Amino acid sequence: MSTADEPLLYDPSVFPDTRLLVTEDGKPVDNLFVEKQYRLLTEPLWTSWKAPDGLPFYLSANVGLFFQYKKPPLVPDVMLATAFEQELVRGDSDSRSYFMWIAGKPPDVVIEIVSDHRGREDSEKLRQYQRIRVPFYVVFDPDEVLKGGLLRVFDLNSKPRQIEPGSIRELGLGLTLWDGEYEGMKSTWLRWLDATGNLILTTKERAETEKAQANDEKGWADNAAALTYVLS
Repeated sequence: MSTADEPLLYDPSVFPDTRLLVTEDGKPVDNLFVEKQYRLLTEPLWTSWKAPDGLPFYLSANVGLFFQYKKPPLVPDVMLATAFEQELVRGDSDSRSYFMWIAGKPPDVVIEIVSDHRGREDSEKLRQYQRIRVPFYVVFDPDEVLKGGLLRVFDLNSKPRQIEPGSIRELGLGLTLWDGEYEGMKSTWLRWLDATGNLILTTKERAETEKAQANDEKGWADNAAALTYVLS
């Protein structure tokens, strides 16, 4: 039986059997906004970001975070782990969730999106993530249910302290609030920033930016060619 004193990480030679754990509960996503927000926090990193030193990374939305064998998992809305060396294989029980004893570390960043008071994101969940040694914890409260502001980022490395969301220096990332339209919905969204403070673009945004740049370059080239013709 698992106890509070049981280690968070295990010797690889005695890894628990993940086939015996329930990793899916069948509960639906909170609402349409949250479902879209999940994608906006995951797709840009997969397609437009490289972790420091080119290290592999793990990124998921609404997936179980198992920290002790046979203890109920936490289920962050989004979690990111750099230097993630585990090979993920579809159908493999070790790949169905984030098992800390297999990954060898907690996620680097956990994000919770507040929908009501029951989640206790800025109290109980904060303490839970600190106990399992998650370094950075993000609370996004789009409706200000908790009355603490729309966006709070906590450094949990020692005593929990609130930090500026714009830069999580160790990862070369930041977070910001962005007013705009995503997948046909206008709202205030939570988005990632790169190390220089720029938005990490979605695939669609990157394609539109590249197209606009190409058109600008073509326009400059056409103007230069016309000027050369006139001068000659």
